[in-house]
Amino acid sequence: MYEHLFWFLGHPEVYIIILPAFGLTSEVLSTMGRKPIFGYKAMVGSLMAIAFLSCIVWGHHMFVTGMNPFLGAVFTFTTLLVAIPSAVKVFNYLATLWRAKIQLTPAMCFAIGLVSLFISGGLTGIILGDSALDINVHDTYFVVAHFHVVMGASAIFGMLAGVYHWFPRMFGRMMNKTLGYVHFWITLIAVYGVFFPMHFIGLGGVPRRYYSNSAYEGFDVFLNINTLITVFAFLAAVAQVIFLFNFVYSIFKGKKAPQNPWHSNTLEWTSPAGPGIHGNWNGPVPTVHRWPYDYSKPGADDDYIPQTVPYSQTKNSNLPGEE
Repeated sequence: MYEHLFWFLGHPEVYIIILPAFGLTSEVLSTMGRKPIFGYKAMVGSLMAIAFLSCIVWGHHMFVTGMNPFLGAVFTFTTLLVAIPSAVKVFNYLATLWRAKIQLTPAMCFAIGLVSLFISGGLTGIILGDSALDINVHDTYFVVAHFHVVMGASAIFGMLAGVYHWFPRMFGRMMNKTLGYVHFWITLIAVYGVFFPMHFIGLGGVPRRYYSNSAYEGFDVFLNINTLITVFAFLAAVAQVIFLFNFVYSIFKGKKAPQNPWHSNTLEWTSPAGPGIHGNWNGPVPTVHRWPYDYSKPGADDDYIPQTVPYSQTKNSNLPGEE
């Protein structure tokens, strides 16, 4: 009963980590791709579906606890259902990127990195969500690899995309782009270098949460892989030092940011640059006339139309959707 109560809390909690990263990624992909989000309503619906389904799948952590096999089958079904809205989100992202005018800023790189990691980690989740398959890899490094790719690394990549994207709004300065690219590539390579080999260690039966596996003769063949994982882990740490330097240095010495460096439509880029003031705007709050994803609208002069621009002030007021 304690385990049921624990995972009833613990499993939705891991989705709480990734859902905000999805929101950040959607904003960055649309802005840097100069395209509206593909299937916006389906994307919002999939977020709500993931949040709901996360509350009824907790038992997949307990397939080997002696739980009734019928109940295990129920949790297998509900767990695999999560793959549907997750696949919808991936399709939304890929379709948004398709034939987009991609601007590969550091924020965009990390947003695309989230998509890559979420696909990689999600595929192994199908194995762990099936009670018959999970028995073979439960409590092994396979679980460690899956979770940290699909939730840990993906959520962090989404967070970093948000930091690079909104840094000019927070501090009125730009982060160094070159250091941002270095940070991204080292981090991406290191993350895959750490967690991809762990899948094979897990398939080999190496258990998680053990102080040392060297006492088991059958696991000696994996020692070199563990060494490789450690090297990539240190490499990932070095990359974060580069990020922290870039972040702190740019706050004080970074290039002054223009009012709207990314040519974004959303409302926050209309507030005064630099440190915030009470209420965000000196005068009245701007009026919103349109949704935030009017990018690359056919017939418009620019590839973005801010939310504060009324339809009547658009050069061609008969643009699609503005009749």
